[in-house]
Amino acid sequence: MSEHRLLIVEDSDEDFQAIQWALGRLERTLPLDRCVNGDDAIDWLSAPPHWPSLVLLDLNLPGTDGREVLGALRADPRTRTLPVVVLSTSASERDVNECYALGANSYLTKPVNFTQFTDQLRRTLDFWLDAAQLPNRAEGV
Repeated sequence: MSEHRLLIVEDSDEDFQAIQWALGRLERTLPLDRCVNGDDAIDWLSAPPHWPSLVLLDLNLPGTDGREVLGALRADPRTRTLPVVVLSTSASERDVNECYALGANSYLTKPVNFTQFTDQLRRTLDFWLDAAQLPNRAEGV
């Protein structure tokens, strides 16, 4: 089994730290890469130094937002099959539906409670990194 990596697309230092703390609490050591805005994420994924197993994508990013990132990833044959989980503070039905229409693999609302956030992250990673069979890295990437 190959080593898993996560790409976190998150502009909030606080939310990124929460992910790091939750991973530590779960005793799950995973290499993390981070992009702080949508343009960086699109650029990074056009020629990644490390291919991620899973992308955790914030929806409300400055500039190019998560919806645009998702659209760009799904339009590119190299990243079309890359699993993307939207992780947002928005529980809006419109946002949820739009993200699925754009090709999100999952949509999660960020819990305010750290214990709930940790449990949500545990269940997400258990599914995507342990239970699901992930696609192979795209050719030419």
